[in-house]
Amino acid sequence: MAHPKILEVIEHDVCTACGACVSTCPAGAITMNKRAEVRDPDNFEFYVQGAAPDVCEGCFTCGRLCPVIDGYVDDEFASVKEFFGAKSTIKGQDGGVTSLLAKALLESGEADCIVAIARDDKWETELIVMTKPEDVDRTTGTKYTYDSVLSALREPFEKYEKIAVIGVPCQAHGARLISENVNDKIVLIIGLLCMESFYPEVMKETVIPEIMGLKPEDVVKMDFGKGQFWNYTKDGEAHSVKIPQVAPHARNPCHHCCDYTSVSADISFGSVGTPDGWNSVLIRTEAGKKFFDLVKDKVELMEDPKPGMFLIKKLAGMKHSNNAGHYLEVCEKFTFDDCGIR
Repeated sequence: MAHPKILEVIEHDVCTACGACVSTCPAGAITMNKRAEVRDPDNFEFYVQGAAPDVCEGCFTCGRLCPVIDGYVDDEFASVKEFFGAKSTIKGQDGGVTSLLAKALLESGEADCIVAIARDDKWETELIVMTKPEDVDRTTGTKYTYDSVLSALREPFEKYEKIAVIGVPCQAHGARLISENVNDKIVLIIGLLCMESFYPEVMKETVIPEIMGLKPEDVVKMDFGKGQFWNYTKDGEAHSVKIPQVAPHARNPCHHCCDYTSVSADISFGSVGTPDGWNSVLIRTEAGKKFFDLVKDKVELMEDPKPGMFLIKKLAGMKHSNNAGHYLEVCEKFTFDDCGIR
């Protein structure tokens, strides 16, 4: 039996569940649920069509596509070419610019499909492959609950030529590794700023009812800001608790992640660093600039938003400070020495 490096990543509970290995394994030997739990390789009930590590062909593609193995950069901002604020007329988490760009990609034919996640009114996530502009309406707003976005790429790789991906840092990282190593059909990677995320069941069974004291179906929006975790309900009320009350319930891999701004993306969007109702925009590559030009004339721009990059860098520094030690400690436990912070 072959022993891919990602088996150790899973065993040490630092698998981000980005799904890159699932969509690209030529043997179809990898599947995952939301928790990416350790599996008994002799128990075939967990695997699609009986596939398991026992049928691994030893190509080790999965290890080349794993964000945890690839590691993290020390300076997330070295690749940023432009930074500004933007706001659209689309109703979204903040400025709605991510949704506007997604619609423009599909309307213009610059992308045949876009993979992302949607959610229902109980904060359960759903993987979605968007092929029409109206599909984008199902994905607006930040979820804070996680799903393996890149695992949805296997079928699009077979059906489409131009694919875009919307995801948090680990997903953007995995998408970049796929693009560089095994498949060049990804034309744009849209990254989201992310401090941490939660399993859907933890969000709906613990965070919302027990910590927030609310019903999941009553919550229409979530946000982090000013040291608080906010829930906004259908009645227009805002409810908050201090972030330390919810942070311990984040997914364990999030506590080892050293990427806040989706450094591997072509373009990163967030709400930090700009006024309420605006998106922060970080252009990282020529592709990011090219595709943002599709919507540049359809948004209101703010050249020097406040509090600006200062706050984004501060939060990125906090994430690195909190998580780097945990990540490097796990790296020392691996039998391989590829991972690290560079």
